[in-house]
Amino acid sequence: MKKFFRALFKSKIFLISLIAILLPFQMALGVYIYLYPELPKISDLDKAELQIPLKIYTSDGKLISEFGEIHRTKIIFEDIPEGLVNAYLAAEDDEFFSHTGIDFTALARALSELIITGEKGSGGGTLTMQVARNYVLTKERTFERKLKEIFTALKIDFSFSKEEIFELYVNQIFLGNRAYGIKAAAEIYYDRKLEDLTLSQFAMIAALPKSPSKINPLANPRKAIIRRNYVLRRMLALDFIDQQQYEIASSAPITASFNGITPE
Repeated sequence: MKKFFRALFKSKIFLISLIAILLPFQMALGVYIYLYPELPKISDLDKAELQIPLKIYTSDGKLISEFGEIHRTKIIFEDIPEGLVNAYLAAEDDEFFSHTGIDFTALARALSELIITGEKGSGGGTLTMQVARNYVLTKERTFERKLKEIFTALKIDFSFSKEEIFELYVNQIFLGNRAYGIKAAAEIYYDRKLEDLTLSQFAMIAALPKSPSKINPLANPRKAIIRRNYVLRRMLALDFIDQQQYEIASSAPITASFNGITPE
């Protein structure tokens, strides 16, 4: 046995294979050490304060005025309907609860698309990477910022539970028409509580992060329906809904309207 391992370690093929296996990890470690001083502290997430507008109500609880450009109402994970959670997983990151903050397969695919076509393709982002970008990183489009986003996402995944990360995501995400977060979106678009929304409305809210200002049910109903139905098809493919639910929800008309306070 000793002779076998001695011969193995002397083999050039073995040494080349070993170097080829270890080199990517060494490079990743080197990049991490280089970027570490510039990476945001995860404690910044705990300290982050979401901007919530001042609201004025009548004596019977009716909203009559709102000061501030952002409409946001915070929510905890336990209060998010399962259908809406599944809609976001289908739309944005169906491996969210199993990966380590990074979808390496998607990243590899995005890199190969960039190399082959010379253009940015699918992106390879995860919900955790979006949390990193939205809370503690800038949105500049540079390779270095992308690397920081990846390493920060890994730190976030090790520091928070999946439920806490999802909660951070859905409270921060911009969904068009001054709505930040899913609860605000339910109020702005449907004047309802989240638990009172239909499956088609869940899918519509989950469709909004793709292009919240241009593809939302108020700005462009046709494109919004196309995106909503894509989310529903993904939910069907992932067995989150059955065929009958899909057919009913995908044929539902647009029911959204603006229910916020129009800024003066």
